[in-house]
Amino acid sequence: MKHIQFPQPGHPFARKHRGFTLIELMVVVAIAGILAAVAYPSYQSQVRKSRRSDAVQALSALQQAQERWRSNNSTYASSLTSLGITSATTAGAYYTLGISGTPTSTAYTATASAISGKSQAGDTGCTVLTVTVTNGSAVNTPTGCWSK
Repeated sequence: MKHIQFPQPGHPFARKHRGFTLIELMVVVAIAGILAAVAYPSYQSQVRKSRRSDAVQALSALQQAQERWRSNNSTYASSLTSLGITSATTAGAYYTLGISGTPTSTAYTATASAISGKSQAGDTGCTVLTVTVTNGSAVNTPTGCWSK
């Protein structure tokens, strides 16, 4: 019977047990952490922007309801219930809707305000979206918060 001899260390056919050292593993974890730290704020910004579109859609529906109301009445409606609209936006209820001031026969102001305690409250500069309609012309503020 033939005896099998294993190659000595340093021999070209010698197998080395390879694996990851702790240092290599820590470098990979650090790189992953840096990538996550860069990507997460961008992700949050996009999520807030998409949720903001829900408020824009709700304000658009409110505008349409106001025009329907005005076609049958002498002034715009002063309450959401008159228009048959709920005060919270539909998708996740991140905003509350409202009609501010006293609407007249030619003007009204509608707002969508981010609900305190929800992630949209951190949407700097865009926590309150406003549509002011005067003589049939709508002005959206703040301008940088509305999708184009």
